[in-house]
Amino acid sequence: MCTLEKRGDLFLLTLTGEDEHRFHPDTIASVLSLLEQAKSQSTKGSVLITTGHGKFFSNGFDLAWAQSAGHGAIKRMHQMVKSFKPVLAALLDLPMPTIAALNGHAAASGLMFALSHDYVFMRKDRGVLYMSEVDIGLPVPDYFSALVVAKVGSGIARRELLLSGKKLKGEEAVALGIVDSAANDSAEGVVEATVSLGESLAAKKWNGEVYATIRKSLYPELCRMVDLTANNLATHNL
Repeated sequence: MCTLEKRGDLFLLTLTGEDEHRFHPDTIASVLSLLEQAKSQSTKGSVLITTGHGKFFSNGFDLAWAQSAGHGAIKRMHQMVKSFKPVLAALLDLPMPTIAALNGHAAASGLMFALSHDYVFMRKDRGVLYMSEVDIGLPVPDYFSALVVAKVGSGIARRELLLSGKKLKGEEAVALGIVDSAANDSAEGVVEATVSLGESLAAKKWNGEVYATIRKSLYPELCRMVDLTANNLATHNL
């Protein structure tokens, strides 16, 4: 489902297993466990990079698992929506810079997972961003909307992302200010670019707790929605 590798100051979290890397309760638990592991092993200069294998970064929640419950499908969907909130909270609270290296498509909760990172890199040649909810008739969870408001500055970009059902390719996503880069033509190239950024960030040897406190102070409404307290002042080194 996912693995965590430590390369010097860099933690590399990789979504593995089935090609679409859908978020099932077991996947969610695995991601949370590895984020907690990275947090417990973090030091000054730590950086997290998240990527996936294959065509997809993540295609969102495991809808097939929910639908297999028949009349219990709605209950299972609510279960996934509720259990996924701590994943976004863990990323916002992680005491290190975070970078998403999108090897391929990022849809629905998979896209929300990506946007919860501080930086997002895409491929130029393939892979799209897609919020499928408007097309398949599902409401967007309130904390997803809060994340988009916090991370996507333009009203036009938010409309394109949530209300149009449009599949945004890399260069368009950069132009709309949704991702930081779409300059590479391979998954390997995207990961290499994020490793380069990660190494430059790691060299700064920032205090991770201070970094996380500042991050949370930038997004007070989002932190409230995912049950995080954003401290207004870090007392480290004062």
